[in-house]
Amino acid sequence: MAKRNILLKDNPALRMISRPVREITPRIRTLLDDMTETMRAAEGVGLAAPQVGVLRRVVVVETEPGTVYELINPEILESEGDQYNLEGCLSAPGEMGYTHRPMSVRVRAMDRTGAIRDYSVSGFTAQAFCHEIDHLDGILYLDKADMVEPEER
Repeated sequence: MAKRNILLKDNPALRMISRPVREITPRIRTLLDDMTETMRAAEGVGLAAPQVGVLRRVVVVETEPGTVYELINPEILESEGDQYNLEGCLSAPGEMGYTHRPMSVRVRAMDRTGAIRDYSVSGFTAQAFCHEIDHLDGILYLDKADMVEPEER
């Protein structure tokens, strides 16, 4: 595993649409491992492949310590409710803003073995899934956020 550099919000790669993963290869599994290490080192709860300069539809989310969701080609199948919460991004360090996200989502994605899985998540985990999946389409949370301000420490 290796820690990768996280691209910052002004990098044009973050505005590009990521390509689907056609097959699970050792490179994809290494990417997942590296992304998890990078996310944890940066003290984040999610990371999308474009944030480390790889334009592939790959996401990792860890909102509860030790439970890492590895989502390959994720699709939001259903969403319900609304939550309005503070949000930040590893590609926009030091900034926070409020976003509207669904309260719950059902997502279908491949895992690292190539198996198709459905995930039903809610609350903060749903917010993180939506945030990271947006990255795959070149959307930053800043595009949706209200009242973006410097993060309080």
